[in-house]
This record gives sequence, C-alpha cells and structure tokens, in this order.
Amino acid sequence: MSDGPDFSKAELIPVIAQDLVTGDVLMLAYMNQAAYQETLQTGRVCYWSRSRQKLWRKGEESGNVQELKEIYYDCDADTLLVKVNQIGGAACHEGYKSCFFRRIDPASGIVSVVGDRVFDPKVVYKK
Repeated sequence: MSDGPDFSKAELIPVIAQDLVTGDVLMLAYMNQAAYQETLQTGRVCYWSRSRQKLWRKGEESGNVQELKEIYYDCDADTLLVKVNQIGGAACHEGYKSCFFRRIDPASGIVSVVGDRVFDPKVVYKK
C-alpha cells in the first residue's frame, strides 16, 4: 500500500476538485510533486499549469481560491480527489461555479449552458 500519489508513474497526475458541501465537481487539473507538497503545506490547492508551465496557485489572479478540506488518491495512486471550500464561488476561469457548465443532450447532441456566471472574466482578468 502506498503512502500517497505515485509521481514515479507520471510527472503530472490528474486532480478532480469537488465542492465539499454540495458535492459538485468543480474542475479537473493536474499536479506535480511540488504542487502536491505545497497544497499539503499551505492548505490551499496548488496545481501545475500545463499551458504556462509553472505552479498555479488557484485563485492567485481571481481571488477564487480553493481551501483544501479533504484529499484522496485512487487505487492506482495516480489520480487525486480534492474536496474543497471554493472561496469566491467560482472555480472556472470563465466565471462559472464549475468548469462543467455545458451539458450535452445524449439523444440530440444539443449543448446547453447550465448555471449562471458568478463573475465576468474580462473584468477579473483584465484581458
């Protein structure tokens, strides 16, 4: 039995972020060993940004930080589940509570937006 995630299999492992209270799946991101250690040490979730190639402290720009409440790893020790207190109400950089705000109807393939924007990303990120 391992004592946590096995970063020897892959440098980056997927992390599912879930709201501790509601159970909503907020997002999927990745951690490397440094992000994992920082998350444990600070109690604030830190990921590895694949696009920016650097540590990404969730909420460092938006203020929508994730306070770590519980952390689990799967049977293969290559995926994490973090249960968080989502401060600021939005995990998604597009301003939604969850990154999974688009639903596809399985029968028709029609896409619909579910949920409301918590913030305007143009205002928050000034881009």
